[in-house]
Amino acid sequence: MRTSTIFKSRWMALVWAAGIIWFAYDFAAPTDGQANTSDNGVEITDASGAPVSSDEAKQLEDAVKNL
Repeated sequence: MRTSTIFKSRWMALVWAAGIIWFAYDFAAPTDGQANTSDNGVEITDASGAPVSSDEAKQLEDAVKNL
C-alpha cells in the first residue's frame, strides 16, 4: 500500500494509524511468562542474561551509593 493512497481517505488514514499503534503495542508489550521480576515488573539480569537475586541487586545498590 502506497502512502499517497492512504491519506486520500480519512478513514483509510485512521485504519493505517490504528495498525501502526497495534503493531507498536504488540512489539513492546511484556510477555505473560515473566517469572523473575522486580517491584516495577522488570526482569533484572546481569550482562550474560542470568537472573540477578535480590541480595545481589542490593549489594550493587549499596556499592553505587558509596561511590
